Amino acid sequence: MVFPSPDVDEFLHELTPPTSELLSEIESKSATENSPIIGPLVGRVLYQLVKISQSKAVFEFGSCFGYSALWIAMALPEEGRIICTEFDKGKVERGRQYFDRAKLSHKVTFEVGDAFESFQRYPGPFDLIFCDLDKRYYPQVLEVAVPKLKSGGLLIADNVLWSGKVLDRHDHSKDTEGIRQFDKGIYCHPELFSSILPVRDGLSVSLKK
Repeated sequence: MVFPSPDVDEFLHELTPPTSELLSEIESKSATENSPIIGPLVGRVLYQLVKISQSKAVFEFGSCFGYSALWIAMALPEEGRIICTEFDKGKVERGRQYFDRAKLSHKVTFEVGDAFESFQRYPGPFDLIFCDLDKRYYPQVLEVAVPKLKSGGLLIADNVLWSGKVLDRHDHSKDTEGIRQFDKGIYCHPELFSSILPVRDGLSVSLKK
């Protein structure tokens, strides 16, 4: 199975206006380095959801060098804050440089190390939690995130269709099983109202009741 459809993906990218010079630079480097990022299609959805929800306090599980966090930070009000988490110190330093260049450093805190340990240090509640770390850990994110999400807050996760691998009955890898469990979990969770948007690699949006 080819997912997303190359034709639809190309059509949407042709429709999408160019991003900023900085975001375009990151997108180009990401392609060259084969470092996956959410890209402008999902970035625009994140921006909209932050604005619509009027989020101010955001936590991100898995930030890499801050591309998705930049989209979120651009949509946050001046007093808004996003907490980013990343194991790799080099990627964190690169992310800090990007935020400096975007003049958004006042909106971000970078935590180096285990995302779950970092999450424990913040009492919340959060207006929005974004999940994009190793896929095998998605069910754990669901477990810990909901209690710290405010009523009316959003839990958003990338890669929830996992290039169509969730449909492969023979794929029982930890990452694929993690995505399957997470997808079922957000729809069955008594405190969440969830949808999956088939944009790019699948984006889930869960509203805490």
